[in-house]
Amino acid sequence: MAAVAVHQFAQCITCHAWSPDHSMVALCPNNNEVHIYRLVNDKWEKVHVLQKHDQIVSGIDWSGKSNRIVSVSHDRNSYVWNREGPEWVPTLVILRLNRAALCVQWSPKENKFAVGSGAKTVCVCYYEQENNWWVSKVIRKKHDSSVTSVAWHPNNILLATTSTDGKCRVFSTFIKGVDTRESKTGSSSDPKFGEQIVQLDLSSSWTFGVKWSPSGNTLAYVGHNSMIYFVDDIGPSPLAQNVAFRNLPLRDVQFVSEKMVIGVGFDCNPMIFAADKSGLWSFIRFLGERKESLSGPKSGSQFSEAFGKLYGQAKHGLSNDTVEPSKIQGAVHDNCINCIALLNKKGSETKRFSTSGMDGKVVIWDLGNQQDLKEYL
Repeated sequence: MAAVAVHQFAQCITCHAWSPDHSMVALCPNNNEVHIYRLVNDKWEKVHVLQKHDQIVSGIDWSGKSNRIVSVSHDRNSYVWNREGPEWVPTLVILRLNRAALCVQWSPKENKFAVGSGAKTVCVCYYEQENNWWVSKVIRKKHDSSVTSVAWHPNNILLATTSTDGKCRVFSTFIKGVDTRESKTGSSSDPKFGEQIVQLDLSSSWTFGVKWSPSGNTLAYVGHNSMIYFVDDIGPSPLAQNVAFRNLPLRDVQFVSEKMVIGVGFDCNPMIFAADKSGLWSFIRFLGERKESLSGPKSGSQFSEAFGKLYGQAKHGLSNDTVEPSKIQGAVHDNCINCIALLNKKGSETKRFSTSGMDGKVVIWDLGNQQDLKEYL
């Protein structure tokens, strides 16, 4: 089994993030708090509760180098938490939002972070030493609806976003005095802050979960129409592929290598997508086991079973088949998976990741023991 650890932290988890050494995890139990757990003697103990927000915390990210936590909430606020002795001290972030903040991510150099919002804007925040707060520059009038996810390119400049307007966009976020000229891509005529590099209109539905590949050469995001999109050569003439699947839609994706993507969502089971030698992406399999195809007379009973359940057969014990044909067998999560995070170790390949969902579980998965996937890692 690919799932190596299952931890029940709450009834529902909105989002989660790991400390740099993976000894602690920060999560939101679907309320206005951020709970931090530490692994002590093979047991998770709650060591901190970060209380500053007034409404549900919708996004958390824990920086790997500076050991800072950034949180965003439906209360339109964001805080950067610094560890000072035994306590976590919040620093104000000036977002200037009039709608909920929905997602957040630190940039690779951790000198900026991006916040997507229901105000159709993206706030790119950076620290002002003089005033001891984080200020933001806002990308406005580019999105037609809520920004559902953000993702930084490895060059620390390009930012990808998805939105419920069905589009994925890539922007330049170069900020004078924060970013250095050598980290800027291309020539001196590069786009300025907020300039749109490309707009991808591939989906006919809401879009979620955008991510860059480790090299930054490929962009992946998902649509609410049970499709995942892969885009190469971001620029004036991008090369796009889409993979349709017959299962429920995804909510988030994560590259584990240049050739493999993990997708998570409403099917409660991570889905594996991989590229072959020619660069063609396809769905490989579910990471958890799925129920075998039914044989005999049961194979044609899906409609009759559903019809029977509509009239309460199963409720009154009149149906002998207690396992739905579409039910995932051996699935670890019991509800929608809404967050996925890598568990990177310096100097080693990425083989572990974690997922959290509306069932209140954080599950750690290991790809190292999956022999059929090693060619993609």
